[in-house]
Amino acid sequence: MLENCAPRAVFSIFEELCALPHPSRNTAAATDYCLRFAKQHGLAAESDAAGNVVIRKPATPGKENAPTVILQGHLDMVAEKEPGHPIDFDKDGLSLFLDGDLIGAHGTTLGGDDGVAVAMVLAILADDSLAHPAIEAVFTTDEEIGMLGAEAMDMSGLRGKYMINIDSEEEGVLTVSCAGGAQADIRLPVCREAACGTCFSVVLEGMSGGHSGAEIHKNRANADRVAAMLLAAVSAVCEVRLVSIEGGTKDNAIPCRATCCFYVSDATAAEQAIGAFCETVKATYAESDPGLSISYEIHEKTTPALTVEGTRVLQSLLLDIPCGVQKMSTDIPGLVQTSLNLGILQTAETEIHAVYSVRSSVGAEKSDLLAEMRAIATAAGASFTVEGEYPAWEYKRESPLRDTVVDTYRRLYGADMRVEAIHAGLECGLFSDRIPGLECVSLGPNMQDIHTTRERLSVSSVRRTYEFVCAILAAIV
Repeated sequence: MLENCAPRAVFSIFEELCALPHPSRNTAAATDYCLRFAKQHGLAAESDAAGNVVIRKPATPGKENAPTVILQGHLDMVAEKEPGHPIDFDKDGLSLFLDGDLIGAHGTTLGGDDGVAVAMVLAILADDSLAHPAIEAVFTTDEEIGMLGAEAMDMSGLRGKYMINIDSEEEGVLTVSCAGGAQADIRLPVCREAACGTCFSVVLEGMSGGHSGAEIHKNRANADRVAAMLLAAVSAVCEVRLVSIEGGTKDNAIPCRATCCFYVSDATAAEQAIGAFCETVKATYAESDPGLSISYEIHEKTTPALTVEGTRVLQSLLLDIPCGVQKMSTDIPGLVQTSLNLGILQTAETEIHAVYSVRSSVGAEKSDLLAEMRAIATAAGASFTVEGEYPAWEYKRESPLRDTVVDTYRRLYGADMRVEAIHAGLECGLFSDRIPGLECVSLGPNMQDIHTTRERLSVSSVRRTYEFVCAILAAIV
């Protein structure tokens, strides 16, 4: 499929990786691939219990005294698919297509975030013609669900002084700081009782979705939150008893589709409320989510459901906890400072489960927001736990690595890189927190709509970015 894409070494590896299942929590095939690759090229490699991989390559002649460089990316991908797509992400590879300069996957996410980093770094390790300092190639697991691989990693054996993270999505942009974050897990116990009567099955879909950090400032509709708002709108005109509410599969992706099923005491009033709500919400998100739609079917069912009070408690919980941008930075114009995203909403027989991604570049604000969420959840009778917490990556005023990268870009392209901080989380925060004195930068090729089925990767941008990384390595002394 990608045999005519250059550099061939990079795209050959990328295509082989895409043929392997590697969603978060199931990256063993990707770990094994990297270890086999290292063995085939005579390179020292190791992995740990979490599946993280470290591959080492000595410096080339003349670069022995240069700082060791960590080249870093992650092995897992966000596994999203279009409704009804038959792929089993735990067993199947992706079906790629090439559309001009763009690579995509039929009906699924592509995993260019961050498979392209793995492909670039392995291609560098395999090329003995390149000049470079000693390299430690570090591939982590489960980055997309809270950086769990990096969190579990013993970094004491790493000797790198510089780190180039290849997990950014815009060519010509150098990221030098990022937010810290955490995953907040809420479980609300529910009781069911026999129910019968008019039951509405509602589908909310067509929303834009996207990355809950990089795109949270675009104020796109959150399907889970919209479903809770719809419940509240119907509850305002009649009694509602919830059967189920579902939406989203990743805490760090803004959900674009949700469903809910509930009984009502007055079908006519409920239909009118849904119609009015649909008009209002479509107008509210006309620019950010032009494809938003709400449809429903009416059934006569006898499925057990929550009580009216239990339904009220749930909808209050989901609406009392804030969602989206909470504060903008006063130091860096346009930068989101603190936010949260309701990414997963699931219904089981005895509980309703909600998972939030919480981010902030200010540690105290992240702690305060988590404390607020805990208080709301506890007051509703829900449990509240936090996992996957990771630190912010703070900006360094002085950085020889940053200077080298910026100078190399200017020399190659006759233009200045855009140096910025981002609201999304990067593993640079964990690495810089644990390795004293480590200097980090993050960069990457152009990608579109990551974490959605519209994800695309630019072939020409990958080529330029690969050449750029190779030039940076050659320039480090």
